[in-house]
Amino acid sequence: MELKGKLVVITGAARGIGAAAAREFAAKGARLALISRSADALQSLAAETGGLALPCDVADAPALKAAIAQAEAAFGPAEVLINNAGVIGPVARITDGSPEDFNQTLAINICGVYNGMQAVLPGMIARGRGVILTVGSGAAYNPLEGWAAYCASKAGAFMLTRAAHLEAGPAGVRVLSLSPGTVATDMQRAIKASGINPVSQLDWSAHVPPEWPAKTLVWMCGAEATRFDGAEVSLRDDEIRRAVGLIA
Repeated sequence: MELKGKLVVITGAARGIGAAAAREFAAKGARLALISRSADALQSLAAETGGLALPCDVADAPALKAAIAQAEAAFGPAEVLINNAGVIGPVARITDGSPEDFNQTLAINICGVYNGMQAVLPGMIARGRGVILTVGSGAAYNPLEGWAAYCASKAGAFMLTRAAHLEAGPAGVRVLSLSPGTVATDMQRAIKASGINPVSQLDWSAHVPPEWPAKTLVWMCGAEATRFDGAEVSLRDDEIRRAVGLIA
């Protein structure tokens, strides 16, 4: 896919994988819609990448739809949506958590994905093209202590990705997911601080840099990744790492 001049919408863009992805897509000449609740960090990244800073909460469907419409008015139709916004916590066992916290995690991690898809899919289907990438997690498949909300939300987000592929794939829209493994971001710092489950015990050197999933997201927009449409790319797979150019 030729990315130069194309609008790429990135949620959760202020830090971590989202910020790294913004830099990678900007290097390919893409026009960026940068979405996050962290307005100050977003403005700084927009100045660096030439993107449009659009502070909003992905759980707020009207606000997200309006933000994407603003970007399309400035840069043309959205060709790529990266559903990256997500939260891990608070990390708590089911007996210790609160319904409010659980609902908030699902509102961002599942409803945010749905809201983004609903904002861009009508236009993509009408044009017969587009790419939607969901940043998933191995937690979608494996339960982890203290991560009930996160695991459930990531499983739901992957099923949403599969459903969107089923509905929009025949029209020419590509929908797929990335499972990045553990990544050296602020989320991993929060996980480590929790001290709950084996992931919190991992040495920092075990985590891949955020540039790795960012480069993989760019690769997923290309023809080589079409075999994963409706499914998931795992960055733990050395074959994928070689294909992206991360390892020899």
